[in-house]
Amino acid sequence: MLLRKLLLSFFLAMWTLGSFAQTTTVLDLYGEALSNLVLLRNEGNMIPLQRLDTLQIAYVSAGGPRQAAFQDFLERYTSITPLNFPAFASESETQTWINTQTRRFNLFILSIEDVSANVDQPNYLADANWIKGLMASDPLVLVLFNPQQVLNKLPALEKASAIIVSDDTQEGQSLAAQLLFGGVSTIGRLRRPLSPQYLMGSGMDTPAAIRLGYAPAELVGINSSLLRDSIKAIVEEGIRYRAFPGGQVLVAKDGKVVYHQAFGYHTYDNERTVRLNDLYDFASITKVTTGLPVLMKWYGEGTFNPDDSLGVYLPETIGSNKAGLSMRRILTHTARLMAWIPFWRSTLKWNADYPWEKDWDNERISDFQFKPRTFKLDSTARFNLQVTNRLWLHRKYAEKVLFPAIYTSPLNEKPGFVYSDFFFYTMPKIVKYRTGIDFEPYLKNTFYRRLGAYTLTYNPLRFFPKDRIVPTERDTFYRMSLLHGKVHDEGASMVGGVSGHAGLFGSVNDLAKLMQTYLNYGRYGNEQLIAESAVKEFIRCQYCTEEKIHRGLGFDKPFLEYAPGRSTYAKDASPESFGHTGYTGTFTWADPKHNLLVIFFTNRVYPSRVNPVLANRGLRPRLHQAVYEAMKIP
Repeated sequence: MLLRKLLLSFFLAMWTLGSFAQTTTVLDLYGEALSNLVLLRNEGNMIPLQRLDTLQIAYVSAGGPRQAAFQDFLERYTSITPLNFPAFASESETQTWINTQTRRFNLFILSIEDVSANVDQPNYLADANWIKGLMASDPLVLVLFNPQQVLNKLPALEKASAIIVSDDTQEGQSLAAQLLFGGVSTIGRLRRPLSPQYLMGSGMDTPAAIRLGYAPAELVGINSSLLRDSIKAIVEEGIRYRAFPGGQVLVAKDGKVVYHQAFGYHTYDNERTVRLNDLYDFASITKVTTGLPVLMKWYGEGTFNPDDSLGVYLPETIGSNKAGLSMRRILTHTARLMAWIPFWRSTLKWNADYPWEKDWDNERISDFQFKPRTFKLDSTARFNLQVTNRLWLHRKYAEKVLFPAIYTSPLNEKPGFVYSDFFFYTMPKIVKYRTGIDFEPYLKNTFYRRLGAYTLTYNPLRFFPKDRIVPTERDTFYRMSLLHGKVHDEGASMVGGVSGHAGLFGSVNDLAKLMQTYLNYGRYGNEQLIAESAVKEFIRCQYCTEEKIHRGLGFDKPFLEYAPGRSTYAKDASPESFGHTGYTGTFTWADPKHNLLVIFFTNRVYPSRVNPVLANRGLRPRLHQAVYEAMKIP
């Protein structure tokens, strides 16, 4: 028994790091752990949990130390608040604690391990009225790890909304969390009686998985050793050649995350290691994670037509040369829009000592002065848009200067593909005009909270500690500071950090949920968030045949012919695949043909954007291709 527990614990540690060899023993152990996962009670079919946006979840551990792997995997699915029960509390203190917590939360997850062997330790179950109080007040999911003598000691057991039994190993804990959220299904049955109510053979089947799960690579036909070694070599090469100080790689296939590993540090000081729950600046991946899902949703509802003109959705462009542009052309970057405008430069008084040249972003402007009604070094009623800790923008700058500059900019003379940010700047305006709701709350309420993607946010310092956010550039020409929790893109910083072209932050794990939604053709967590027809239309190559242009609607897609040195994705990526890259060093790519998702995030712009190593060494396409190679050798 002890050997089996040690093997299972070793298995999860190796699996979480993507570092176990392909052996029958490992797969057998995984299967055994899954077979020991049993759902004993499921009132109202609450398992798997639905509508995560409606739940405020607290996690309480009793009978021993909190199960670390269980909590870790719970937090991969949504926001969880761990609570510590006040040990040795009086009856009145216990009731006060219960009343306080039941006002804060509407779902409790209580995990209990078998305490029968720990006779010398405080027994939380000896007087378990607090458990009874919780079960009487709110829905409660009871998770029992090796419960041999626990069930008979629990009061009001029939009031628990759901009961899950699992091994008290790291693997058993992870599978229990996955079962709770629908990342895995089970047909497990008790192998021995636990109580007069739950006899040998007791258990319930659960439906197929409805969210991403976490599993060994061999389970989905990927050689884990080859995958691990190839990715490790490529990422460590990037760190060695200073393409980036650190990064993360996530691989999911068939709805299972089979590899997620962090490498290196936040900076070259080697002080803060990269962790799996760190937040990154998405840069241009913001386009396919904010405005694009909105347009896809509207397309499925019949309220957005890509063949309409921009003026239909943004009336303030009427009268400009932008109003008549086709939305399909805009979303494929073939509408003759300019690539970009360096808006921040227009805020500076011209200085003869520092003439603007082509390589303006390499120059340090140390003595510039701002034009009136642009920036001040302290906040006031009029200068209230924070760009850095000591730089504040005029509140009307965007409306008076930035957006008019977009609307009045000339169109490119020649047709064809020119990647442009312009339209995506306007997505917050379009959402506000169409719905009356601000962009960020609309995104969070419509998509992110339903996905459990609670880290996806703008201006993350409002919600997360700075040391959990990966820094980007040490800006030496505009903001004169390290950009840490502030959007890297200059234009996005001048609209308050909230834009459709850049500005979103989040974790790799939470991005995977949205990308998997696209792979599921709009479905996740048992909800059809986006119509299947909409996803298929947006990921389709729009002008491949007649114009030989490779773009989808908003999404990047493979070139019609693979171009070594230019392609950022794998040579073996199918024509059906789609994704996007970001200037800060971010990459995400999904392949419906193989039901495959690869995310590779770095902060390659630290400490300076003048760093071509990531591209010059072909690290992204090589890493992406390594995943396909690992699929070829089972």
